[in-house]
Amino acid sequence: MDVPVNHFKRAIKDGQSQIGFWCSLASNISVEILAGSGFDWLLLDTEHSPNDLPQVYNQLQAVMESKTQPIVRPPWNDMVMIKRFLDAGVQTLLIPTVQTREEAEQAVAFTRYPPRGVRGYASASRSSRFGRVDDYHNRCEEEICVLVQIETKQGLENIDAITAVEGVDGVFIGPGDLSADLGYLDQTGHPDVRKIIEDAIARVLDGGKAPGILTGVEEEILAYKKAGCLFTAVGSDAGLLARGSEAIAKKYKD
Repeated sequence: MDVPVNHFKRAIKDGQSQIGFWCSLASNISVEILAGSGFDWLLLDTEHSPNDLPQVYNQLQAVMESKTQPIVRPPWNDMVMIKRFLDAGVQTLLIPTVQTREEAEQAVAFTRYPPRGVRGYASASRSSRFGRVDDYHNRCEEEICVLVQIETKQGLENIDAITAVEGVDGVFIGPGDLSADLGYLDQTGHPDVRKIIEDAIARVLDGGKAPGILTGVEEEILAYKKAGCLFTAVGSDAGLLARGSEAIAKKYKD
């Protein structure tokens, strides 16, 4: 049996735009529904969501029949948590709050077996299809994708050094935390913030890596894609349910 192909990693390496959706409802049912909607990738969040490993495991199973790539965001750049997600079969990780080159190097090392990293060895986890993937431990790295998240002023200042780290495949700009750290709390669409984000996208591209972002505002989506953003989350399950249900309630109550 072969290592499952990470089509998302290959697409962003080839400069192909990948459209995604944020999943924070901690439900394998909603993830299964969204996996059939045509998105290139889904973000399974465990940082700002009551989502833990057993639930993520079920969500990974829910997308198995789909071509949609699941991306998991752990709650922190933590070796133990990342190891457990990798063993569960996660191939693409979005690591939050990476602020320095050293932290980016750690994130990569957590996904590699020795001598290239520090990932703990397991002989028959879901990642190797319970030991059925031939020579998994020597071949898995080529299909593992590491995305790091820039969401502070310090991270922004170090973005060139972070982008230069070998093994970092993409750099995701977190507009919410970044705008707050820059003094624009809850103003992700502020002109100054947007200019900073577009400049960051350009710097990531100059470094030869794929830039990414999350925004549900159509005008911003188009602008960031035009600026060169390669993996763009265009909404969230919680937002879709909240705004959609509000609109239906208002329509019929009025």
